[in-house]
Amino acid sequence: MEDRTHREQSSPETRKRIQDSFARQGLMSHLGARITHIAQGCVHIVLPARPEVTQQHGYFHAGATSAIADTAGGYAGFTLFPEDTEVLTVEYKINLLAPALGDHLEAVGTVLKSGRTLTVCQLEVFAAQDGRRKLIANGQQTLICVNRP
Repeated sequence: MEDRTHREQSSPETRKRIQDSFARQGLMSHLGARITHIAQGCVHIVLPARPEVTQQHGYFHAGATSAIADTAGGYAGFTLFPEDTEVLTVEYKINLLAPALGDHLEAVGTVLKSGRTLTVCQLEVFAAQDGRRKLIANGQQTLICVNRP
């Protein structure tokens, strides 16, 4: 099976388009998330641990986990979309596999199938602690490519 996390780097123009769009997302800014990797069909987003993104037991909240997964997948698809378009999520499903505990979470969105209108992505979220990563959530997402208004 192809290792989808080591894809060809995106062009500087695509990386700028992704970073500019990400900077306009109020939720990602509010959560403290940041993009750490942009390649063709693959984007990584990191969310540092802090009390504001946890639930009552001290784990990362499922809402924060899901939000960074959805966003990583959306931007992974967006790397393959034409310049004059935007991306919207049509649907996604996420399975929470283990409690999300660590120094940070890393969401990896990877395009499985890119179409003219709909794109399907794999979503993975890892909890990182002391240099080790553990898969704590996975899912799948469908995106739609829409013309920029």
